[in-house]
Amino acid sequence: MSRASRRRGDAAKRHADTVRFVLFEPRPVGLEFRQLVRASDLSPSQVRSGLAALKDQAAEKGWTPLTWTRQAGYQLGAERAVLEAYERAVVREKLTEFRRLIYGTVAPHAAAHPGDKWVKHIVAQLNSIESTLDLINSS
Repeated sequence: MSRASRRRGDAAKRHADTVRFVLFEPRPVGLEFRQLVRASDLSPSQVRSGLAALKDQAAEKGWTPLTWTRQAGYQLGAERAVLEAYERAVVREKLTEFRRLIYGTVAPHAAAHPGDKWVKHIVAQLNSIESTLDLINSS
């Protein structure tokens, strides 16, 4: 079963509803993952599934976003500073992931097969993504 289908299934939606309900209680303070597991009475796997589904539902329905920070844990309806800090952290994380893909996998592939149409395409696209994320990260 794919990740997308697990996030969109009935069970994931029920888990998302439970997680959302539990996160409304301590607002504006958040909950750490293990606190969320205890408070929701769901398994860690069900909480992960619920968190993923909740992010999708929040985006689809225009709800307040779900954020996570080391200091506060998971929370809903965060203030602007928290949202910006979360967005910056995610951009930094994705930039690191893309750089590892580019320099650890794609660059050696390009060196081994310099005329390959696929590798030329992916190099161009990933360089563009890296440039964009780097620009956002440095703002």
